[in-house]
Amino acid sequence: MGAADVEAVWRSESARIVATLTRFTGDLGLAEDAAQEAVTEALVSWPRAAPANPAGWLMATARRRAIDAIRRRSALRDRYALLAADPAAGPVVDDEIDPDRIDDDVLALMFISCHPVLSPETRVALTLRVVGGLSSEEIARAFLVPVPTVQARITRGKKAIAAAGVPFELPAPGERRERLGGVLSVLYVIFTEGSTATSGDQLVRPDLAYEAIRLVRTLAALVPDEPEVHGLLALCELTAARFPARTGPDGAPVLLEDQDRTLWDFPAIRRGLAALARAAAGGLGPYGLQAAIAASHASAPSVEETDWAQIVVLYEALARVAPSPVVELNRAVAVAMASGPAPALLLVDELVALDRLPGSHLVPTVRGELLTRLGRLPEARAELERAARLCANQRERSVLLRKAAALGA
Repeated sequence: MGAADVEAVWRSESARIVATLTRFTGDLGLAEDAAQEAVTEALVSWPRAAPANPAGWLMATARRRAIDAIRRRSALRDRYALLAADPAAGPVVDDEIDPDRIDDDVLALMFISCHPVLSPETRVALTLRVVGGLSSEEIARAFLVPVPTVQARITRGKKAIAAAGVPFELPAPGERRERLGGVLSVLYVIFTEGSTATSGDQLVRPDLAYEAIRLVRTLAALVPDEPEVHGLLALCELTAARFPARTGPDGAPVLLEDQDRTLWDFPAIRRGLAALARAAAGGLGPYGLQAAIAASHASAPSVEETDWAQIVVLYEALARVAPSPVVELNRAVAVAMASGPAPALLLVDELVALDRLPGSHLVPTVRGELLTRLGRLPEARAELERAARLCANQRERSVLLRKAAALGA
């Protein structure tokens, strides 16, 4: 077995290993360090002798590393006694540790990684590290920040959790429901950054988006009765289904109206629609409503045949349950498609007057498109050029500049 095999096992089992060790040691940092040491040892030993049970091997090795660390901590001798209760039993494999609590352990790990004591940036980094199993280098590449920045966020996160005395346990049912929104928001941020990168030279970062989908699927399996979890899963699946057509061979963005819909991932669309049906059974919340909008796009044969009136209604519902300037801007786009650019421009101008999205390239982008459709070309060109100056993603910026140039001087 090579490095790729080790990575594959680690990616699928890391959350279970770290979660189980954290419950036994009471120390997230120690558990994560022990798990990383086990992976390092696997990279050396597996090419020489592949284990029959790779996941169990990682768990047993990480457990031994945790025991070694606890031995060096005299204040934790009682924890060591618990971990080493039956040394004659031989290596402990995954299923022998506590099969009835594994899923709860992973769910608890998600809630800890997304704990309110942490900053949003730290929640994202810690979730990707300890739940997703990504390395600091992978997280840094995904968010275009230096590796030391990611490492510092993860270290600060572990220290903050320890200082706050956050217990390794699932919150009580009432608190769990309150904090579930924080977990979902972290996974949504991860997926959104993968779906449309805020900066850099790539429009889409599929690896990051698909990692978010994997984490949402895990959460949906652990809390199958939470409609919004299925709503977020539906939104991610339906959005990711369009990835194959969103960029050309050179990585350049392909607008929705120009996409070859035969390239869309139809199994992903089916999965998304199934998740949306589960969400709808419990009542659609903000993620479910966004998924319903994505489903309208995914089910339409073309832009012209899309049910834009229905999308406007869905955005109006979304604005009632989760109001935001981005929702209002997207509603304006849908209004333009359903009723024409003039009423849509009134909505956008209201956002401008209220300065609802300062510094964002999205408002001048939409305003430039609407002005173009209204034949106000000099104003449209100025708006698109302004949007390009504000846009940090190189691929999006090139599209905006190309549109502005096409309108003439």
